[in-house]
Amino acid sequence: MSKIIAIANQKGGVGKTTTAINLSSSLAHFGRRVLLIDMDPQGNTSRGLGIDSTILKSSIYDGLFKDVDVNRIIKRSVMKTLDVLPATLSLASADIEAMGKETHPFYFLTELIKKIKKQYDYIIIDCPPSLGLLSTNALVAADSVIIPVQCEYFALEAVAQILSTIKQIQNEYNEELQIEGFLLTMFDSRTRLSIEIAQQIRGLFKESTFITQIPRNVSIAEACAKGLPIILYKPTSAGSLAYLSLAKEVLDNE
Repeated sequence: MSKIIAIANQKGGVGKTTTAINLSSSLAHFGRRVLLIDMDPQGNTSRGLGIDSTILKSSIYDGLFKDVDVNRIIKRSVMKTLDVLPATLSLASADIEAMGKETHPFYFLTELIKKIKKQYDYIIIDCPPSLGLLSTNALVAADSVIIPVQCEYFALEAVAQILSTIKQIQNEYNEELQIEGFLLTMFDSRTRLSIEIAQQIRGLFKESTFITQIPRNVSIAEACAKGLPIILYKPTSAGSLAYLSLAKEVLDNE
């Protein structure tokens, strides 16, 4: 049965897109059938896997609001068992498009996923860095959520905000939503701040925090710029090994 995981944090720059790309790729590396859904109008997730959103004839926007067959929108990636449902800037008008439709505004993605869920073992959703219609759709559709936490100042403030949002979603729209785990990102063992933030998160959330920590690693950013997952760009890099380790933890939760 397919598992739907949203990657969410209302704070930008915490590694959501990087995690969505590289967790999806790592799960595919281990033989799972994976669909990566880009719910950010910027389309960075799509570009991070080599898909040029500027030349697409259709995107997730058309699947959500224009009744276009979602199977016609899905793109193949460089990984054999990883597909991508790409986003374009048209998705920025989601709030307007949702008005006056029969479907409840928060259930468009849920309805779309129902059409393709059986085709995949994992569906990973990259959320935009804000709480709006798109992020809410993702959390309502998801079975669980991974919360990337950057090991920097104000990390705990961002965590408090996303936890409040998740609680509201659980109370009103998706009572089955679980926290898959908190993921420490951009960890730098050379700095006291990174170490302190990691200790605070592990102290607060203990077993809910992934053992894996994603290091601050230039190869990860380079891979995204090349349109490749880190496991193909530099398979033996610290970033690649970290995301493979994260995928194993997720698989252990099956």
